[in-house]
Amino acid sequence: MANQERSMKEILTAHGFTFKKTLGQNFITDPHICPKMAEASGAEEGVGMLEIGPGIGILTKELAKRASRVVAVELDDRLLPILDETLADYENAKVIHDDAMKVDLDRLVAEEFSGLRVSVCANLPYYITSPVVMRLLESKIPFEQITVMVQKEAADRLCARPGTRDCGAVSLAIAYYAEAKKCFGVPRGCFHPAPNVDSAVISLKLHKNPPVSVKDEKNLFKTVRAAFSQRRKTLSNSLASSLGLPKEQIISAVERVGLAPTVRAENLSLEEFARLSDALFS
Repeated sequence: MANQERSMKEILTAHGFTFKKTLGQNFITDPHICPKMAEASGAEEGVGMLEIGPGIGILTKELAKRASRVVAVELDDRLLPILDETLADYENAKVIHDDAMKVDLDRLVAEEFSGLRVSVCANLPYYITSPVVMRLLESKIPFEQITVMVQKEAADRLCARPGTRDCGAVSLAIAYYAEAKKCFGVPRGCFHPAPNVDSAVISLKLHKNPPVSVKDEKNLFKTVRAAFSQRRKTLSNSLASSLGLPKEQIISAVERVGLAPTVRAENLSLEEFARLSDALFS
C-alpha cells in the first residue's frame, strides 16, 4: 500500500496536482481494492466498461486488463495529462473530458461500444452519487451492471429493500430498475486524501423488465418522492402535503389498494406503491 501511495504522490507532485474538495476527489491507494472492484464489475472480453471519474487511472488500468474496451469520463481537465501518462500502455482505454451529468450517454455508448455488452464501474464522489446512479438508470441504456464505490451510508440506502426501515425514495427507484447488493466495504484509510467516512462497493444488476407493472412510471416516482418527503407523517398526510391532491382523493386511493390510513411510506413494497400510483392518477 505504501508503494502504491508513494507512486501516486510522485505522479501528482510531478504534475503539480492538488486535490479539489469541491470535486469530491479521494483517490484509491490500497492496491487490493481496484482489482477486487474490477472483478466485481463483470469486466471481461466482449464487455465495454464506462468509468466515471477515473482519477489517475488506477481502476481504469484494472478494467482495461479485463474488458475489451474502457472509456472513462473525467470532468477535471488537470487530470488529463496525468491519465495520458498512466494509461499510455493501454490501447483499449480512452478518456473523454466531459461532465457525467451532462454527457450524451446514448451517443457515447453507440459510438464507443459498438458490438459490445456494456457495464459501468466508478468510484463516485459522494456529493453526486444518487444523481449519477439515477441518470444511468433513467437513461434506459441496457447496461448489464453498474458497480460503484459510494459512501457506506449511501450504500445502505441504495441497497435497502422496500418495506424496511432504511428504505427511502431512492431505494424504491433502484429496486424498480435493478437488483442491488453490497459487494464489500472499503475503510477510509484506503484513500488519499482519507475521507471522514468509510465506503462500500455496490453492484446493480439491471432488470430486463421492471419487477412491477405500472400505468405511468413518472407518476410512480412522483408518488414515491411525495410519500417519503415527510417520512414522520402518515402516508396520506405526506401525499396530501406534496402532491396537491384533495385529502379525500388520497385517502380513497389508499383504502382502495388495501392500505391502512395510518400506514407510513417505509412500510410499503414496490408493488404497493405501483398500485397506489395507478389509483391516485387513474
